[in-house]
Amino acid sequence: MASLEGRVAVVTGAGQGIGAAIMRRFATDGALVAGLDLHEEAVASVLDATGLRGLAIGCDVSQRDQVEAAMAQVDAELGRLDILVNNAGLTRDNLIHKMTDEDFDTVVGVHLRGSFLCSQAAQRYMVPRHYGKIVMLSSRSALGNRGQANYSAVKAAVQGLARTLALELGPFGINVNAIAPGHIESAMTRAVAERVGITYDDLRARTIEANSIKRVGQPEDVANLAAFLVSDDSSYITGQTIYIAGRP
Repeated sequence: MASLEGRVAVVTGAGQGIGAAIMRRFATDGALVAGLDLHEEAVASVLDATGLRGLAIGCDVSQRDQVEAAMAQVDAELGRLDILVNNAGLTRDNLIHKMTDEDFDTVVGVHLRGSFLCSQAAQRYMVPRHYGKIVMLSSRSALGNRGQANYSAVKAAVQGLARTLALELGPFGINVNAIAPGHIESAMTRAVAERVGITYDDLRARTIEANSIKRVGQPEDVANLAAFLVSDDSSYITGQTIYIAGRP
């Protein structure tokens, strides 16, 4: 794996789960990291617990003014902005006849609008330097998932956003790709079990039974792939969605 020494990476939703694992992996590979999250203190705790170098920034990624201020702070305090991982997310699951406008709009706002705003702001720092790596977090739910009309729709849209930005930003030395995880052990996955009315152990067992690789994913599995996609080892890969789900 190529070193990220000297790179500056922004990871959204970095206070827990996949985002925290990605931030830790990037720092281990030598990057300076900036973690964005609604809860700044959660990112600070991750940094403090592992002795990582970086910034903890409170940010609602669905709000343009907060996103632009956060990216400006990263550039000012860390000197550049090379890498962006759009990971921030949440779920508001329900069947279509029960889903409210607020449930739909909230998920669209964080996942899709947030990825758009963060990418738009970050590329302004990347284009002049003719270098950048952007990774979008999609999901296997992009293929459709009962009770997730909002979540499935935005995770599919994120893949289209990644392909489009790859076309637009490639001439400026910027690679854009998406990662689509399946079942990854996290607070969000536990919330899915609660939503469908089963225990997490039951959900986990069902996933293992369905998977070709007989285990569930860990946040570090996603972090390993993200580390490759933001390294120079992946310089000829762009506009792709890579599924990481333990099954075809």
